[in-house]
Amino acid sequence: MKHIQTAPGEAKSDFNAIEDILYSYFDGLYHGDVAKLDSIFHTDAWLKAPGTRRSLIQWLKDVAERTTPAELNEPIAFKILAIDVVQDQAMAKIHCPLFDFNYIDFLGLLKEEGKWQIVNKMYSDIRVK
Repeated sequence: MKHIQTAPGEAKSDFNAIEDILYSYFDGLYHGDVAKLDSIFHTDAWLKAPGTRRSLIQWLKDVAERTTPAELNEPIAFKILAIDVVQDQAMAKIHCPLFDFNYIDFLGLLKEEGKWQIVNKMYSDIRVK
């Protein structure tokens, strides 16, 4: 289920631009495309999970060094769960089953100088342990 909320008067083009970023994120994760991932994140973005903090540079290095889901022939099962847009800020909630993990990501986005980018990623593995 996709929940979409925009403030009154928000442009549909902003929503579409955010959706495009999320699909690029999914594609970048699946194929290990570091250049694509780097292009949608702000340079000072941080990735945060309970007990973990990584810079964008650290995370991209990890993505570059790991086997990709595409190489493992894993099914593509990423989903957009919600997108909230208020003026030049947005929050996306996405489901990212990846390898043996079952992640829910909250991606914070800002529109600066006419361009949307991910400025913050919080994620958690929701598998029953």
